Amino acid sequence: QVQLVESGGGLVQPGGSLRLSCAASGRTLGNYVMGWFRQAPGKEREFVAAISRSGLSTSYADSVKGRFTISRENAKSTVYLQMNSLEPEDTAVYNCAADFIGWTPSRASRPRSYAYWGQGTQVTVSS
Repeated sequence: QVQLVESGGGLVQPGGSLRLSCAASGRTLGNYVMGWFRQAPGKEREFVAAISRSGLSTSYADSVKGRFTISRENAKSTVYLQMNSLEPEDTAVYNCAADFIGWTPSRASRPRSYAYWGQGTQVTVSS
């Protein structure tokens, strides 16, 4: 079983940047497809980005394409989400998730594909 801990959230002005980290322990990170999801108050959890085990394949929600970048360093057991040009609509709790699923963008975008979740980190975009 893998344990996930997110960090890097905070308050940022519109147009600003943040980098979220997801640190994994317990198992080798390279065994897992990793995803980032977010949930704003009163809304359902939504897909943000996902990355294959090797890091060679990525997938993004249309709302963040061109602004967010997911990456991973398996040797450091860490996955990152670089968020640029942040907008108030990006305000949410961001969670990372992990599972052994076979990689397809469709499968990686579904919350139910993932068995392991972190507790989340709050991102607030406001002036």
